[in-house]
Amino acid sequence: MTDTVHGAAAPVAARVSDTYRWTQLAIGVLAMVMIANYQYGWTFFVPDIQKKFGWDRASIQWAFTLFVLFETWLVPVEGWFVDKYGPRIVVLIGGILCAIGWAINAHATTLNGYYLGMIIAGIGAGGVYGTCVGNALKWFPDKRGLAAGITAAGFGAGSALTVAPIQAMIKDSGFQTTFLYFGLGQGIIIVILAFLMFSPKAGQVPAVAQNANVIQSRRNYQPTEVIRQPIFWLMYFMFVIVGAGGLMVTANLKPIAVDWKVDSVPVTLMAVTMTAVTFAATIDRVLNGLTRPFFGWISDMIGRENTMFIAFGMEGIGIWGLYMLGHDPVWFVLLSGFVFFAWGEIYSLFPSTCTDTFGAKFAATNAGLLYTAKGTAALLVPVANYMQQSSGTWDTVFIVAAGANILASLLAIAVLKPWRKVVVAKSQIAS
Repeated sequence: MTDTVHGAAAPVAARVSDTYRWTQLAIGVLAMVMIANYQYGWTFFVPDIQKKFGWDRASIQWAFTLFVLFETWLVPVEGWFVDKYGPRIVVLIGGILCAIGWAINAHATTLNGYYLGMIIAGIGAGGVYGTCVGNALKWFPDKRGLAAGITAAGFGAGSALTVAPIQAMIKDSGFQTTFLYFGLGQGIIIVILAFLMFSPKAGQVPAVAQNANVIQSRRNYQPTEVIRQPIFWLMYFMFVIVGAGGLMVTANLKPIAVDWKVDSVPVTLMAVTMTAVTFAATIDRVLNGLTRPFFGWISDMIGRENTMFIAFGMEGIGIWGLYMLGHDPVWFVLLSGFVFFAWGEIYSLFPSTCTDTFGAKFAATNAGLLYTAKGTAALLVPVANYMQQSSGTWDTVFIVAAGANILASLLAIAVLKPWRKVVVAKSQIAS
């Protein structure tokens, strides 16, 4: 099919079927499932690493922070490769690096060994993450919140099925063997999936959605322009303060449960019995996944900022509730689940808001620039550990995290919403 302009033929690819688009999305989701454990499985290894080597917890958790830093801060570079050369090469290399990273962890005997392993795994996981989210935003301009949410759900919920197997393998075969087998297995599957991924060509996808509640720019901003926009930095700040609370709970779920003496208490809910920490971790992963498409879908209907106001407010209340009632094992399970449900949606709301504001052409790079806020937030995880170590309690950490979420909730509705209207209206006039 061609569009003929003044006798010159400009090739435009034919529209693809919705089945093809959903297949591409599904491949991205599966790749995200495969990288989930590199972040969400880490908490199960920490007590055993501490037991074997005797290092303090804050030092060990620097490995988690370094993982998130390298997972996020290189995403704009990886996104640029995807925007220019397509998704395959980045995901292929990402899978190889993920496998190498955990193989290094399997043989590490020093803190620097774990730092190196998690840095390499982080670079790999970031390449896969940034590619899959950017690709989803391109394939679904008509359902951006939902598509980004479903893709990010693979990362949030992907580790739910392996919570029990990872813990069982650590118990039976040791944490080093577990690092090796899970690292290699997940890395190999990512490499296979890389060969099935494509970016849409011009004309293959529908036009940008028309919706009075979802303000979308017609203009495509270059990444160099985006970082000069003050509104980008407001979104960045909000991402950091919301991201930090959830990452702190992700990295410290088991240590918090141990400190509160609820980790090995059996809890029965809906006729299922597990220890509090296994139950909490499993429910957290599932809800952390479900929230992404759920709130993404809601935001496609009622607008991004209105959804942020609701979700971030819930997160603030949830963290406060966990602090107040979490010493009871049943409340620990339920409220940690609520916290993750109200947290995970940042990974669908921020990329879709970014692409709505700055256009789809450079979606992988621009959403990647904003995603580096997760890395900045990760720097606050060791700070939380030091606060806990110096005071002997988690009180201050929880109070600060709850307050940060309430602040972000208010900023979404009072500042971001009216400001974004102005920015998008100006871009329409300029284009």
